[in-house]
Amino acid sequence: MIERMDIAVTRASNAHAGTLLRDWRMARRLSQLDLALNVGVSARHLSYLETGKSQPSRDMLTRLADALDVPLRERNTMFVVAGFAPVYRESALTTPEMAPVRQAIDFILRQQEPYPAFVMNRRWDVLLVNDAVKRVFDRVKPGGPKHGNLMRQVFDPSDMRAVVGNWEVVAGDLIRHLHNEVAAVPSDVQLRALLDEVLAYPGVPAQWRTRELGAAPLPLLTTTLCGNGYEFRFLSTISTFGTTRDVTIDELRVECMFPVDAATVQLCGELAARA
Repeated sequence: MIERMDIAVTRASNAHAGTLLRDWRMARRLSQLDLALNVGVSARHLSYLETGKSQPSRDMLTRLADALDVPLRERNTMFVVAGFAPVYRESALTTPEMAPVRQAIDFILRQQEPYPAFVMNRRWDVLLVNDAVKRVFDRVKPGGPKHGNLMRQVFDPSDMRAVVGNWEVVAGDLIRHLHNEVAAVPSDVQLRALLDEVLAYPGVPAQWRTRELGAAPLPLLTTTLCGNGYEFRFLSTISTFGTTRDVTIDELRVECMFPVDAATVQLCGELAARA
């Protein structure tokens, strides 16, 4: 956990906890008065905290972080900058204490068969997949994805981008998600670097380089995968773990892909039967 936190702490080394609080308040588009009312303090006291005239207690930091919906990784950074020990641990999925989480994930991946499902972290790195992902992706692109990051898979012309039949719709929705996440977690330099990287791929529309304020991702997105005579059409759901006190669990996303037509249902069933 300490190594991953170093980037954020170094970035905040010339700031105090109040600076980070102000950045998060502005990212959430809240006034000092709104935030003060939410946590039950005066706007003046909050102003003193943000300017560094007053030092926040651990309890006050927790209350403000709750009101601002700050991710656990960034909460740890706040605590460290304020002079406190980090509160939330970051455990590898392979550790014994994470066995129940891993079992739950494995259950979800198995239950999704014969349809694809995979697990990502908040930076869109693919951590785990079920067998259906391999079967489907290998049919449309033998050998499967080149990258281990979903954004790179979709935006790199030499990767899965070539087999996404409705690429502009899918990529446009993903870029809106990524813009919103960068704006929501301004201290994550790696997420910002990923956005810059995918925008630099050839053929990316120029207007995607600017975040559309007020534009929300599509409520329902269908992804078409086609290649080598195969065509699959899926919609996706994304699940997260709630009420966790571990950074790793807090950042996990489980995406399940469901068929949207009878042809995809039949084809996925046939591929599973052959396997």
